[in-house]
Order: sequence, then structure tokens, then C-alpha cells
Amino acid sequence: MFMNVSGQRVVVVTGAAAGIGAAVAAELAPGARALALWDRDPRVHRVAAEIAAQSPCSVAAAEVDVTDAKSVAAAFDGLVAEHGVPDVVAHAAGVMREGSALEVSADQWDESLAVNATGTMHVTQCAAREMVAAGRGAIVVVSSNAASTPRVGMAAYCAAKAAATAFTRALALQVAPHGVRVNLVSPGSTDTAMLRGMYADDAGPLDDAARTAVLDGDAHAYRLGIPLRRIATAADIAAAVRFLASEDARHITMHDLRVDGGATLDM
Repeated sequence: MFMNVSGQRVVVVTGAAAGIGAAVAAELAPGARALALWDRDPRVHRVAAEIAAQSPCSVAAAEVDVTDAKSVAAAFDGLVAEHGVPDVVAHAAGVMREGSALEVSADQWDESLAVNATGTMHVTQCAAREMVAAGRGAIVVVSSNAASTPRVGMAAYCAAKAAATAFTRALALQVAPHGVRVNLVSPGSTDTAMLRGMYADDAGPLDDAARTAVLDGDAHAYRLGIPLRRIATAADIAAAVRFLASEDARHITMHDLRVDGGATLDM
């Protein structure tokens, strides 16, 4: 059920239960008439309630599994029937499964590809079909700088994000003549549970040693540090998504905006 009402656009955010997705949802709420938050994690309902308590827009949460094409299609059908074609779809759903390229298991590989790559295809394809028919719309996919830069111990993640990025750009090219813009935001190290889980079992706040390790990089893992000497917040990534979804970016499509403090030398 939707809660509240006002604003201009119909907005969908996937992966909205936590981290970057939740920050994107909060960032896009002020300009929304209807805000749909989707995630397979039931915590998405709490995020929706928190945003609804502070925003005049209509907010609804739904447990949607982006790896399930029928689940995604049903979610879009319900949204369009109630609120019309979405103006903005921000796809932030993703998972990190660490593992050496020599040791990554079939299960880790399959889950990483299913969520990060196939999930991206399901969501953006459904969104683009609706937007092409309407002759307008903006899609922003949150990928990763790991899509273009090899990472030791992140083989499946790199491969899945590279696939998601390539599909997104191909989709962008196809739908551009129909007035639909499709762009990418590629974060680097961002202070979320995903990053914290790489340094501590409980995914608690980064301690000084972990923060220094992220900022300095690791020569043995062929990983640069962060030239700007700060770790991104989820709000930093959300601001980039908001820009690409806005009219300020009306002549930008197929772009990959890296938000990583220079960690991949913008490559």
C-alpha cells in the first residue's frame, strides 16, 4: 500500500533495503509523486516507512527479487496500473561474493551473475519497454569501478558488474532514439555494510586500521588507494544518481560516472 502524496515523478529504486539503495531512495524522494522501493530483503518496508514519515510523496515497499523475471514484471505491471509509467528507475540491487579466481565456487559465481548481471537485465529491460512506449524516462544503474578494473579476490563480482555495465550501455544505445536516457554510476569503496564486511565479520564500523588500508591501497593486491583520501558515503553515490536522473542531465546518456575518489584513475 502507498503512503502519503505530492511531487512530480514516479520513481522506482531497487536494492532499497539498505546501503546505497536506501540512500538513493531518500535522495529521490523530494522530487517524487510516487516512490516504489523494491528489495528481496524485508527491511525495505522499514526504509519506506522512514521516508514516508519525512516526505510528502507516496511511498510503497515491495519484496521483489530481481533475479526472478516474473517477480520484476509483476512489480512493474502493478506500478504502471496504479501510477503510470515510471519517470525514473534507479537500479541499485547487488551482492558481493568474494573469492579468488582460482577458488570461486559455482554457487558464488551463479549468485553473483544472477543478482548483479541478470537482475540488471530484468529490471532495466522492463523499465525501458515501458519508457520507450511513453517516449521518455531515465534509468540509472549502480554498477562498480570493479567492472573495468581487475580486483584480486573479487573475480565473480568483477565479471558480473562488467556484464551489467556492458548490457546497460547497449540498452542505452538502443533506446536513445526513443527519448529514454540510460546511464551508470560506478562507485569505488563506499562506507556500507558491503565494504565493512570485507574487513570485519560483524560488518561494524571500519576501525582505524581498516580505514587506513582502504585509503592506502594494497600493492600486493595491485590495488591503488584513494587519491582524495576519503571513503565515499552512500549519500555521495546517491547524489550522482540524482544528477543523472534529473533534467540537468537531459543530454547525457550511455555515460559511466565513476564515484571513487580517483581510485581507478578514472579508467
